[in-house]
Amino acid sequence: MKPLVFFLLLTGGVLPLAAQQSSRAAITVADLAAWERISAKTISEDGQWITARMEPQRGDATVYVYNRQGEEMATFKPAKKAEFTPGGSPYLLVTQTLTLEESERLKLKKTKEDRMPMDRLLIYDLRNRKEETIDSIRTYKCSGSGGWMAYQQGRKADSTLYLRTMDGMKRLAFRGVTEFFFSKRRNVLFYVSKDTLEAEPGLYVYLPEKAEGKPLWTGEGVFRQVTADEEGERLAFLYAADKEGAERNLELYLSEGQGPAKKIAGKTPEVVPPGWILSGEGKLSFSKKSERLFFGIAPQPKEKDTTLLAENRPEVHIWNWNEGIQYTQQDYEKAEELKKSYTVAYNLGAKNFVTLTTPERPLLHRTENTEAPFALVTTTVPYDMERMWQGASRADVYLVHLPTGATRQLLAGTYARVRLSPQGKYAYWYNPQDSSWYTYATEHSGLYRLTGPETFAAWNDDHDVPGFPPTYGSAGWTTDDQALLLYDRFDLWRFHPEAKAEPVNLTVNGREEQITYRLIPLDEEAAFVDPKQRQLLSGFHLTSKGYGYYATKLTHPSLPETLLSGPFLLSTPVKAQKADVLVYTSERYDQYPDLHLSDLGFRQSVRLTHGFRQQERFRWGTAELISWLSLEGELLEGVVYKPEDFDPGKKYPLLVNFYERNSETLHAYRMPEVHRSTVDYHFYNSHGYIVFNPDVRYKEGYPGESCFNSVIPGVAALIAGGYVEEKAIGVQGHSWGGYQDAYLATRTRLFAAIESGAPVVNMFSAYGGIRWGSGLNRSFQYERGQSRIGLSIWESPLRYLENSPLFTLDKVETPILIMANDKDGHVPWYQGIEFFIGLKRLGKPAWLLNYTGEPHWPTRLANKMDFQRRMFQFFEHYLRHKPMPQWMSTGVRAVDRDFDLGYSEGD
Repeated sequence: MKPLVFFLLLTGGVLPLAAQQSSRAAITVADLAAWERISAKTISEDGQWITARMEPQRGDATVYVYNRQGEEMATFKPAKKAEFTPGGSPYLLVTQTLTLEESERLKLKKTKEDRMPMDRLLIYDLRNRKEETIDSIRTYKCSGSGGWMAYQQGRKADSTLYLRTMDGMKRLAFRGVTEFFFSKRRNVLFYVSKDTLEAEPGLYVYLPEKAEGKPLWTGEGVFRQVTADEEGERLAFLYAADKEGAERNLELYLSEGQGPAKKIAGKTPEVVPPGWILSGEGKLSFSKKSERLFFGIAPQPKEKDTTLLAENRPEVHIWNWNEGIQYTQQDYEKAEELKKSYTVAYNLGAKNFVTLTTPERPLLHRTENTEAPFALVTTTVPYDMERMWQGASRADVYLVHLPTGATRQLLAGTYARVRLSPQGKYAYWYNPQDSSWYTYATEHSGLYRLTGPETFAAWNDDHDVPGFPPTYGSAGWTTDDQALLLYDRFDLWRFHPEAKAEPVNLTVNGREEQITYRLIPLDEEAAFVDPKQRQLLSGFHLTSKGYGYYATKLTHPSLPETLLSGPFLLSTPVKAQKADVLVYTSERYDQYPDLHLSDLGFRQSVRLTHGFRQQERFRWGTAELISWLSLEGELLEGVVYKPEDFDPGKKYPLLVNFYERNSETLHAYRMPEVHRSTVDYHFYNSHGYIVFNPDVRYKEGYPGESCFNSVIPGVAALIAGGYVEEKAIGVQGHSWGGYQDAYLATRTRLFAAIESGAPVVNMFSAYGGIRWGSGLNRSFQYERGQSRIGLSIWESPLRYLENSPLFTLDKVETPILIMANDKDGHVPWYQGIEFFIGLKRLGKPAWLLNYTGEPHWPTRLANKMDFQRRMFQFFEHYLRHKPMPQWMSTGVRAVDRDFDLGYSEGD
């Protein structure tokens, strides 16, 4: 170690900034792939233990274990998964896998998948710091209230189920088990067993604490959808005695009080219509208090004509002009459609069946965490055709009384997304057509309008996409459906569900202080917001872009108490289920989002992880908010990311990267990674680039012009600052950003190089295209979506012409790198081909990267790394005059691509 560095480490001193910067390295693409981020975190129910999984894109993940004092207690590497056992049991289960090095070594030896070593399960005793390993783990589950676990080892041929206490003092084995699970809240084990010497085949229950087990149903048939209620007192399943044709002959069985199962439904007309069956694909589930059992029915599957040879049957897709759902979408959804089922409710007390959904009314919404007596059934079928052009779909909504099946229509042709209050006393919705919130009293059929545009600004006033603006949303309901909590842009309001009282602004000062308050739900299973309990809020400061945590009670209006606030970005905390402690992260562009442990008042916060240490050896950067006037005279904001050793007296290459609006992410760390579609800001800062991310405000019908009017004056403002090299400015974007970059190329010579990923350049052909990743047509995207034209081709052909870069490619003077992948399911890749061929025909320098078999962006890490490397070489050449690599100068011929990637310098 050098003497000066050793002295500084001993004394706690620091090197001067210039010396630090000169001793640090620039980030490489390999460094990005090795950068560790917190990919998972857990906290034990009692809040005594915390885990954090640190994981690189390429390499082995490590699980770190901490105690409540923030001390690191153990590490496990490589680690795929870690979870605490439930019920306060002091054990951690860590799934360990092969190291990347060993995995790749075996793959190079052509080791078959079924010969690769299996994962190991490590059982770690947190109190005694002892560990036990189970090799070749296939699957495992923990009991609901802790203390027990069950698992299977080896390949599927080994069907033995092992049951044990976490400390290993008690162990049992059950042979021939095909499926198993514990009830959610108690130590009740259910399993399905094949015929063995020990027991008959069938479905069994076992109570580990009593060492008692018994069959609930015996038989060699087929079991489907075995499910239990949370306490393990009731069990339901589908069963067919004969394995041949089982899916057509399933019957529904119910066990109550862990007694023998009884058949409650077969192919009886009152439950299953003629030509229908009980569906093995339909999910069986109990309501919260087990008053109802929900199951699925479906039309009997069709059978192919086996007397006709496949070669004699034509293969044709028939598109029909008056089908509500486009054929390509039907084809994409075909596999799921063949599994589709329709829900029936069985009321256990009354022993009656209520059909809830049908092909005409296929969508169901019911409350999950309460025993509400109502459900909502919705259909979009009458409006499916118009959804192709409008994107959003209208719907007819019906209210169904679950005990009796009594049904009444609630709304017709609405754009609203209707939901039920937790107790089912009210249906509620936001109507985008009149920007108002409504409630409907389910018991006495009362309709109430809670807000209107003249009384409450419920809609997103920043919305600049054609169509109705969305709402700011709801925070939920208070206890027993007493009040509905709604948001405006800044504050949280309380509304009486029948408009019998004036609305109350509970957070008081959000609008005045320009703070957007939002409720943070710390209990995921809570059905209500308890106004008497202290609630945690997040707060976003519109002016500074900083975040805060605040505390308040919702019984009356009051200024939220500031717990933690400042120029940083805060995550959504995760609270221990049975203790008043939580974990959270705080970040800035120059501050890694390390995990912290804190009490609910954030008075005692302890850093757990130390991810920040990774950046100590690299050149870094700073983030700065700036503003300027657009060419429309509108005040805009953006973020400038400068190298850490920025000198205003020097000039730097500038890289512009944007997508919609991002100034609110001023304090985001922007985790270094090998991105699939964008530049890494830290990477370019470390190489001496300034990166600029400007907000774009759009005017309907003119998305390209809006981009030009927003971005160009922002870049001009930076140039006026005197620190940007005017002839070394590049721009990069993907998808919508790729389109914007392509448009800019036809309007300005400001940029020395442009990377345009997955761009649309011809809105005429794109309008009639298909999003092959979903089967949806693309028309709605232009009439009502992000592309923001607002009208069809025939209503405004000039808008499509003016906004399509293809038709003005002759004006392009900038070299362009295009990425367009042949399996893109979002933007048709022929858009990239049209772009490239047009530029090539006009003699404009252009390159196209097609990562074969990849969708909208590269998903394989090797392809991501390749893209980042080539994009950097492209910008380095045009912005810094570095030598042109071979792939740019002479190209890589098809016959050479398996042998030469063309990274080296060309002639």
